[in-house]
Formats: sequence, structure tokens, C-alpha cells
Amino acid sequence: MSRRYDSRTTIFSPEGRLYQVEYAMEAIGNAGSAIGILSKDGVVLVGEKKVTSKLLQTSTSTEKMYKIDDHVACAVAGIMSDANILINTARVQAQRYTFSYQEPMPVEQLVQSLCDTKQGYTQFGGLRPFGVSFLFAGWDKNYGFQLYMSDPSGNYGGWKAAAVGANNQAAQSMLKQDYKDDITREEAVQLALKVLSKTMDSTSLTSEKLELAEVFISSGKVKYQVCSPEALSKLLVKYGVTQPAAETS
Repeated sequence: MSRRYDSRTTIFSPEGRLYQVEYAMEAIGNAGSAIGILSKDGVVLVGEKKVTSKLLQTSTSTEKMYKIDDHVACAVAGIMSDANILINTARVQAQRYTFSYQEPMPVEQLVQSLCDTKQGYTQFGGLRPFGVSFLFAGWDKNYGFQLYMSDPSGNYGGWKAAAVGANNQAAQSMLKQDYKDDITREEAVQLALKVLSKTMDSTSLTSEKLELAEVFISSGKVKYQVCSPEALSKLLVKYGVTQPAAETS
């Protein structure tokens, strides 16, 4: 049945579905997973880097985490070339707002403006939806720390803990069980690494396969910090989620 209605994004099927948009969401299911957790003193983002070949030069810059503005960052799951376009769009919008109003752009307003762009690509013929999902982490004076998830349809929502990418259903159910409302940033890091260690396809977690970033307030200013590979290795050992790798070395 779907074959008659999945040739373009502008046609609804009789059941009221947009198959091309659903297929874009399926593409994200094959990408490296990303997890975001909201804590009382910050937001934690953890992403899985897919190492496709041992010959591949590992990137010195981050592959899953991107800073959009001083107070907003995001984790990405999906097609990276699509993500780069949207991240650049978000950065420009954030700077335009700051230039116009002399204050940082509210996090939800930034997420909504980016999702409006995504939505436009599901409504006009000849366009392909962006095959990428984002987890946005940020802080503003209106609502404090916030975590948002958006998908290719242009939908977004605020979350306390969220997972996108491969095995996201299993990760989401584990987060639902273990998340507490008064969780600290350190506990959030531990929970994110624990969930990722159980849902990732590879047998052991190493710093080469992971990226960890945090948004928090330090000395009265919002700070975005990416964890270095050395510090990440120590965290993995500390929380006991890298035992297989320790045994083989």
C-alpha cells in the first residue's frame, strides 16, 4: 500500500501518514546514538561515534557535539552533512537575535525557529526532509536549564532525559526507570554512560567511541565544556563501564 504514496513528502496516505518523513526517521535509527539528561545543575550530552574503519583518521574536533551559541549546544544523530547545514542556520539565527536585542536568544525560540526550517522541507515538492535528529541543551533566564529533542518532521519537545539514534527505544526505557528529578550533573554523567554501555552495539566503551559534553553555570556564566579523551577514559574506569577494554590492554 505504501508504495503508491511514498514517492514524495507532499502526499498523505489514506491512513494519514507521510511515508518519506517516516523513512527519514528510520535513517536516524541506523546512526550512532546520542543521549541527553537534564540535571538540577546542568545538562549532559553523550554521543556514540561510529568507527567505520580502523584506517579512518579519528577526528580531533567533535563529531557529535556542536556549540550553537555560548548558552546552547546540541548532540546530533543522523546524516552529518544535513546536520551541518542546520547547525550553521541555527548559529546565524542566534547571532542575529543577539545583534538585534543585545541578549542571548531564548533556547526554545532557537529550537522552534530551526524546526520551522525542518518542517518546510516536509511540505514542498522536490525537497527531501533533513535526515537528522538533534538533542539541544541550553540555559536561559526564563526557564533555566532545558533539554529539547527534535526530529525530521519538525516536531520538538522538552525532555528530562532523551535518546536518539540506534537502539533509542531500549535507551529510553532504561532512562525512564533510572532517572530521578533531583539528579546532579555527576549522577547524570554516570547514568548516561551506563545506559550507553548497555545499548551500544560494541562490546566495550572506550573514549575513542564516545563524546561527552556538558552545559552548566560556572562563576555566573553559562559554560559549554567537552570532556577530553583522557578525562573520559578516567570516568569510564571510575563508573566501571569499560572493564572488557581494561582486561585486554
